[in-house]
Amino acid sequence: MEHFILGRTGLSVSRTGFGALPIQRVTFEEATALLNRALDGGVNYIDSARAYSNSEEKIGQAISHRRSEFIIATKTTAKKAEVFWKDLETSLRMLKTDCIDVYQFHNPGFVPKPGGEDGLYDAAVKAKEQGKIRFIGLTNHSLERGFEAVRSGLYDTLQYPFNHLATEREIELVRLCKEENVGFICMKALSGGLITNAKLPFAWLRQFDHIVPIWGVQRMNELEELLAYAENPPTLDAQAEREIEKDRAELAGAFCRGCGYCLPCPAGIPINNANRITQLLLRSPWRSWVTPEWQANMEKIEDCIHCGACATRCPYGLKPYETLREHLTFYRQFVKEHQAEMEG
Repeated sequence: MEHFILGRTGLSVSRTGFGALPIQRVTFEEATALLNRALDGGVNYIDSARAYSNSEEKIGQAISHRRSEFIIATKTTAKKAEVFWKDLETSLRMLKTDCIDVYQFHNPGFVPKPGGEDGLYDAAVKAKEQGKIRFIGLTNHSLERGFEAVRSGLYDTLQYPFNHLATEREIELVRLCKEENVGFICMKALSGGLITNAKLPFAWLRQFDHIVPIWGVQRMNELEELLAYAENPPTLDAQAEREIEKDRAELAGAFCRGCGYCLPCPAGIPINNANRITQLLLRSPWRSWVTPEWQANMEKIEDCIHCGACATRCPYGLKPYETLREHLTFYRQFVKEHQAEMEG
């Protein structure tokens, strides 16, 4: 497994990271097997969050006895200092560690700064002085906040969505991180499940020798695939370039990444997936999206009141309420055309 130095942190990080959001959906036994296999395979960067239900607890139970073998990063959604401290103490307890290597502000709507009324950055500095965290990071889906954080000189790491669908402006942000010696942590390499061939983003991302992609892992076969790519990295050959161009044609630009920051919806619509259901049906195994439960979820679109709240929260500037009915129309037709297969 190749390693590199993560910006000014000085941490030697594996070029393949473990995204621990999906392990909240598996049993403790399955999580234990995945995490230990990742460590055995050379993965030493593990990224979780207080918001990922029992993800931190599973990490603590599974590999705390191997603490010296991995770098742990987690996050807080706190908006005030008092919640920051509560989250930090909970994370330390769940992870069964005395110190978190990279502690990140989890997609705040602003860039915390010293002296702010929220007290967040000052709390992080104090936690660092106390030895409870080593480095301060920020995650975000806003490109402008990403640039602000990097240019501020306040953050050791930035976590931002990045893959072969990136715009030139997003590539500029990643390059700026290298120039400013800010560690770049790449989330959403598979665009929230819309990219089903991990080989493509894996090969494309290797052009950037200063980033660690955190691959969301839920199944052992997914992990083994990533470990195999790490051992024998795929290259950007002509076939890969053609597939990348196809992905860009279908997905680049204004499409829903499924981050969920548009929620909650007053009508109960699961906007984060409903607004990309067309792509999910066409680009991923579709049966899990046509269950009776999901058909009922999609029909909630009829109850949309066009309040526009989702648009005010979307970090990508989308207006989901304007496109939901188009997705519902496609969805109904898709279900109708595949009824026989669904019943078979």
